[in-house]
Amino acid sequence: MPVHARKKEAEARRVEPVTAPPEQREDVRALSAVLAHVGHRAKGRSSGLSLEGRRGERAVVPRAVFSVLERAVKGLARGEAVTVISVAQELTTQEAANILNVSRQYLVRLLNEQAIPHTKTGKHRRLRLGDVLVYKRRRDAQRKKALTGLTRLSQELGLYDDLR
Repeated sequence: MPVHARKKEAEARRVEPVTAPPEQREDVRALSAVLAHVGHRAKGRSSGLSLEGRRGERAVVPRAVFSVLERAVKGLARGEAVTVISVAQELTTQEAANILNVSRQYLVRLLNEQAIPHTKTGKHRRLRLGDVLVYKRRRDAQRKKALTGLTRLSQELGLYDDLR
């Protein structure tokens, strides 16, 4: 496999969500509890946590790294898929579509409608992760508002009584 293909594959794996296999979930929950306990006690720049390597080398976990680790482990403990991505990262249209859980063709339509900022390099479009996440939050908020309205309307019309 050519070097550029291996590099692209490694980048794709970095964006691909990770889940804890069922046999690891109990260990992940235990780690989450330890991190929560350590996090409440930690103050200042240090998290109060250090890692030890196979050869005895030690590294203090900075507070920023601890925060990312704690969030990722909490998600895994709940059975969620987790991905850590640099916010300034540029995404391909397929990567952005994956984050939004839409088809690439639908994403391109959104770009053509200027719903999400993007740049064009030759024939390729690139999106900033931060812009994709802003769009996702706005879309999710609109969906939640619409669903809340539908639920309220269904309750007012007595449609939930039929389900009992």
